Amino acid sequence: MSLVERQDTFTVDGLALEGGEGSVGDYIALLKPRVMSLVIFTAFVGMMLAPGHLHPVLAVVSILCIAIGAGASGALNMWYDADIDAVMSRTAKRPIPAGKITRQEAFGFGMTLSVGSVLTLGLAVNWFAAAFLAFTIFFYVVVYTMWLKRSTPQNIVIGGAAGAFPPMVAWSCVTGDISIESAVLFLIIFMWTPPHFWALALFKCGDYRKAGVPMLPVVAGETATRNQILIYSLALLPIGVLPWVFGFASAAYGAFAGALGLAFLGLAVQVWRHREGDLARKSAVRLFTFSLFYLFMLFAFLLAESLIVGA
Repeated sequence: MSLVERQDTFTVDGLALEGGEGSVGDYIALLKPRVMSLVIFTAFVGMMLAPGHLHPVLAVVSILCIAIGAGASGALNMWYDADIDAVMSRTAKRPIPAGKITRQEAFGFGMTLSVGSVLTLGLAVNWFAAAFLAFTIFFYVVVYTMWLKRSTPQNIVIGGAAGAFPPMVAWSCVTGDISIESAVLFLIIFMWTPPHFWALALFKCGDYRKAGVPMLPVVAGETATRNQILIYSLALLPIGVLPWVFGFASAAYGAFAGALGLAFLGLAVQVWRHREGDLARKSAVRLFTFSLFYLFMLFAFLLAESLIVGA
């Protein structure tokens, strides 16, 4: 039996869940719209910061292709991880474990969007950006989802690169190549990802343990995870300021990024200090929530500066 044929149904506690009746909303859910929104935003900032000019229509096509590529990655992630999603409380209501869409349907949907987004980007914009988008999808689906996620507690550290590539892809849509500036945008997201997801893993540790996913708190323990969150938060503080250091953001951005980085570090210290009971969980939740605000505000400031300079 082939891999795709085997995905037609899956079982939870011995019961096969049949799909095939998914609504438009279910297919949208496969795209992980919340993750996609962050991808779109960071990619748009990368495009706005890139030197050169891209016709507005091609700019819209570029962002749309990057968004669809991210959504395709999400659909293929849900296709492969349906067995894990079914036993985790935060993912059990996703379309496949809920029985609304089959694994085979999700696979076909994800592959169609993957190929379509890459080909469209190549034909309409440039093939370097298209190849970069194809690599990003491959990295998330094959390297992270199929390999790292189930095999190592460093899954988020290495796999986080997939979520950090979109600004570089968008940059390459404008320039046809990559640069130190786009690499800095990548590095900010790359270093932000581990403390962001490990904070989530701390208060969802039971879910990951039940699903057999070797997240750091499950394998190395919560103390080691708190130590790693603190280390990465310390490293993120100067990295967030790099756009000013490399001259593509103002000193005002540098001061703003430094202040946000200190706030991030302060919350990481609280996570490191509070190790038991409800206070420990609240500290992890606060850091996870603030981390989203941190990344959004850094890129929003960069975007605002680019718009002011270009006005």
